[in-house]
Amino acid sequence: MADTALTERRSRADDRPRASRGTRRRRPQWVGYLPYLLPGAVAFGVVIGYPLLTNVYFSLFKWRGGMAPLRWNGLGNYVDLLGDDKFWTSFGNSLAMIVAMVLVPTLLGLVLAAVLFDYLGRRFGERVSSVLRATYYLPQILPVAVAGVLWNWILNSQTGALNVILRGLGVETPPNWLGDPSTALPSVMLVLIWVQMGYPVVIFMAALQRVDPELYEAAELDGAGWWDRFRAITVPQIRPETFVVTLTCTVAALKVFGPIYVLTRGGPESSTLVPSYYSYLNFFDKSQVGYGSAIATVLTLVIVAVALIILGLQNRAERREREGV
Repeated sequence: MADTALTERRSRADDRPRASRGTRRRRPQWVGYLPYLLPGAVAFGVVIGYPLLTNVYFSLFKWRGGMAPLRWNGLGNYVDLLGDDKFWTSFGNSLAMIVAMVLVPTLLGLVLAAVLFDYLGRRFGERVSSVLRATYYLPQILPVAVAGVLWNWILNSQTGALNVILRGLGVETPPNWLGDPSTALPSVMLVLIWVQMGYPVVIFMAALQRVDPELYEAAELDGAGWWDRFRAITVPQIRPETFVVTLTCTVAALKVFGPIYVLTRGGPESSTLVPSYYSYLNFFDKSQVGYGSAIATVLTLVIVAVALIILGLQNRAERREREGV
């Protein structure tokens, strides 16, 4: 009996180190993902994280850039923004940018994609619809400078093609499209609609490729016209892509810079001023780096908030669809 008890104690003693060694070898599951996540995390920190934190840091100071001394200002720059009329004007113009880059292109792009896919593509072949799709997308791949030169040639008050045509039609004093505060913003919006239109067309046509063609064929056999098919099949089937287009285009509209810089430089009389360009003016023209950083920080917070709202609406719509509501 004594020998048996002694043997059992030795066996348990031998098992304990093995268990502890096995425990030491076990690694958390997330460690296996490190080789895949680390490069992206480093790139995010270098490209986005560090510049963002640096911008927030500078927004707390009054600084003229270069070797000028940093003077602590706390939240003073943000308080000054509350009373800055140009700052509020720039955000008001951002609403016009959203109309020009989100609302109008998304609605027209949805209709055009449906026409190309469900009407022209079926009647004249996929090659015709592909050529037209590429034509709509062409402004997206043009450099901003090239597009600006093109539209300056069209909208120039003296030698622009549009005003030459208007004079030929008998209009003695055609509008100064980009030099008059009453017409500058609508003119820029027109340019942005032209630039942005191809993006939703391409996305929506790609989304329609995954829709079962039998749905359209069955609807057509039941006597449904193009509008009925568009309303009952096209729009519900590509709802996820609609949210993607809305999100990406809204972010692009809030941070738009290139077309404003090329066409109007925010003028005349701040009628086309937007937050990104106003931040640029304070950074480089006025040498108010702290104030420009504050504008950029507020713009970043607005973009993040808007993106979260759109993502929340998308998740709610998907959840309701899964529940069959």
